[in-house]
Amino acid sequence: MLLCTMASAAPRPFTYREYRLLPEDGKQYELIGGDFFVNPAPATRHQTLSRRLQYALMTQLEETGLAQVFNAPVDLLLDDTNCVQPDLVIIREPNSAIITERAIEGVPDVVVEIVSKSNPDRDRFLKRQLYERFRIPEYWIVEPNTGYLQALRLENAGYVERARYDRSGTLTCPDFPTLSVGLAKIFE
Repeated sequence: MLLCTMASAAPRPFTYREYRLLPEDGKQYELIGGDFFVNPAPATRHQTLSRRLQYALMTQLEETGLAQVFNAPVDLLLDDTNCVQPDLVIIREPNSAIITERAIEGVPDVVVEIVSKSNPDRDRFLKRQLYERFRIPEYWIVEPNTGYLQALRLENAGYVERARYDRSGTLTCPDFPTLSVGLAKIFE
């Protein structure tokens, strides 16, 4: 009796090349670990928080020449199988070489995700693990419903909570000593 066995090949991961071929259909696509994810359009509250925080950061960091601030949609290309679109990305001027015509290609200084109702675990867990793996120094998670911002700082073993701000707090960051963002207006 002759037995033939066929090893089933695991599907190969998708790459940035395939990601770039996705249709421009108004949806926000991300590539995490070689898998595609699609995000629905953000809610209006989400967009309001993003816009207000971006404005405050641009005023204090970009207009003073300390950093550049990008908002979604912008590709953050971490490697060939990981390309995400954080709500906000901050890149200090000494690190600005990672800003290219097609994307932010490399590790930024801060990423900000505003937790969406449709995929809260993606921001709290999946992206946190991704950003931790790529050693992004700071990760800020904004919770629109409860009105707080959690600032995670990369340490040797991974992210640790550096601070948790409620809507009455003032956001600061060790990498930007002059940064002082009152969150009352952001969450208003």
